[in-house]
Amino acid sequence: MANTMVNKSTMTLPAVSDDLNSYLSKIAAFPVLSAEKEKELAVSYRDNEDLDAAGQMVMSQLRFVVHLARSYSGYGLPLADLVQEGNIGLMKAVKRFDPDVGVRLISFAVHWIRAEIHEFVIRNWRIVKVATTKAQRKLFFKLRSSKKGLGWFSQDEAQAVAHDLGVTEAQVYEMESRLTGGDTPFDATSADDGSEKRALRPAEYMFDDNSDPAVAAENSNFSDSQSVILAAGMESLDDRSRDILQRRWLQDDGKSTLQDLADEYSVSAERIRQIEKAAMKKLKSHMLEH
Repeated sequence: MANTMVNKSTMTLPAVSDDLNSYLSKIAAFPVLSAEKEKELAVSYRDNEDLDAAGQMVMSQLRFVVHLARSYSGYGLPLADLVQEGNIGLMKAVKRFDPDVGVRLISFAVHWIRAEIHEFVIRNWRIVKVATTKAQRKLFFKLRSSKKGLGWFSQDEAQAVAHDLGVTEAQVYEMESRLTGGDTPFDATSADDGSEKRALRPAEYMFDDNSDPAVAAENSNFSDSQSVILAAGMESLDDRSRDILQRRWLQDDGKSTLQDLADEYSVSAERIRQIEKAAMKKLKSHMLEH
């Protein structure tokens, strides 16, 4: 009868709460499996999809998850959350465990448990993610234990850490600066030094009335279409009128004077002004039409 009760209870994972003593007292009731029993359950789950067998395997290692989770308590995250994430890693390990390989479940599961806890710590330790690459993740969890004091790394220490972890010294210094830095509140409204002068919020620095993407796209499209219409209008002018407008208004290295163009075309400056005025009128009518 006792064995039947244990088997039934393994199907329900105990809830992890802030009161870890209560949780520990519940999981202490689940026995540690022998190698033979563990293999028997693993084969049953693999071959027959026996969920009860999988449940017993999970329950037998819950205490080890708590043990691992405690080693990450220095990151300031709730231990209950760390345990919960570790349990997820344990369940993933049970799902992928192959009893024919010849290793115990715990030897296989420890990597999955750590992986889930690592991901949770990196995701929640700071608002801004401090480690994204494989090398940065390795540095994140190894850097603290490598420090001999509270100060910054000396060059010798940085070289030693870089050599041990297979990264560059620059990556060591970069991660150290990330770990020692803090998050800046997005909506902070007062100065950090206690002065009466109100500090500007980051949101105030970034505010822009013209930052609407829809408006920006509309303005860009309008500018492009106006350029196309202007180019077409210029092509509709005769060669002399087009040349006069281009040299009077569209060239980058300074516009030509009326007298310069008059001398070149052997007409009066007044005549150049009249041609320019007529061309501008025709160009304006073309753009309004289109």
